[in-house]
Amino acid sequence: MALLAAVGLLAGGGTSLALAGTGAAATPQHQHQHQHAVTPATAGAGLADPHKKEMAMELVSSAENSTLDWKSQYKYIEDIGDGRGYTAGIIGFCSGTGDMLELVQHYTDLEPGNGLAKYLPALEDVNGSDSHAGLGSAFVSAWKTAAKDPVFQQAQNDERDDVYFDPAVNQAKSDGLGTLGQFIYYDAIVMHGPGNDPVSFGGIRKTAMKKAKTPAQGGNETTYLNAFLDARKAAMKTEDAHDDTSRVDTEQRPFLQAGNLNLDPPLHWKTYGDPYQILTLP
Repeated sequence: MALLAAVGLLAGGGTSLALAGTGAAATPQHQHQHQHAVTPATAGAGLADPHKKEMAMELVSSAENSTLDWKSQYKYIEDIGDGRGYTAGIIGFCSGTGDMLELVQHYTDLEPGNGLAKYLPALEDVNGSDSHAGLGSAFVSAWKTAAKDPVFQQAQNDERDDVYFDPAVNQAKSDGLGTLGQFIYYDAIVMHGPGNDPVSFGGIRKTAMKKAKTPAQGGNETTYLNAFLDARKAAMKTEDAHDDTSRVDTEQRPFLQAGNLNLDPPLHWKTYGDPYQILTLP
C-alpha cells in the first residue's frame, strides 16, 4: 500500500482521528472503566492481544478525537487545515497522503459499486495535495453514509492493521520492546506515517538509535524508549499541527516513568489537558 512517506499522517489521526488539540472538556466518557480484570493469560501478551489492542485504540483516540470511543469515528471526516486535505475515519486516513485512496480502493475491492467508489479518480488526482477537487460536500456525505456499512468499517480496520498497527508492533518486537514500547511505536506511526524521512516513523527511530541501543542491541528498554520519545517530540515540533506534545508528555512518558512497560491498567493520563482513565482491561 503506497503512502506518501515524506508527508506522513496527522495527529488529532492518521492516521489521525484528527481533532487533536481541540481541548474538549472532560466528560464522563473520559472516565472510562472496563469490567474485566488483568489475568495471567493476558499479562505480557503484547499489544496484539485483543484486550491490549482495544486499549491501544482508546489511548490513540483520546489524543486524536478527545474520546475513548474510537468506534464512533468510522464516520469522522473533516479538513483540519494541516495541508493533508480531508482527514477521516478511525485512524485519520488523509486524502493528501495516499492512505485514504488505498482505503477506498480496498473497500471497492471488497464491495464493488459502493458509494465511495466513484470518487477514486478524484482521490488519485488530489493525492499529495490539500485539494478538495472532485470531492467536496458530496464526498463528505458519501463517507458518512458508507461508515454505516460493516464492510467499510472492516476495510478501515484492515487498512489500520496493514499499514500501521502490524508494522509498528512487528518492528517493536524486533527491537526487543514490550507492550508499552509497541504502543509508543504504534502511536508514532499513526501520527507521522511509516516513511524514513526525518519526521516519519522510520526517521524518528533512526534518530533514537543514535542516542541509545534498543533492547535487541543490548540496550536498556527504558533508556531507549526515552530516546525515542525525545526524537518524536522533536519531530512533532517541526510542524504547527503537531506542536502540542501532550500525547508524549502527559500520556506516554508517565507510563514509562512509572515503569509500566507492560502497559497494564489502571492507566491515568491527560491529552491536551483532558483527563482519561482505563481502570481494567476491556
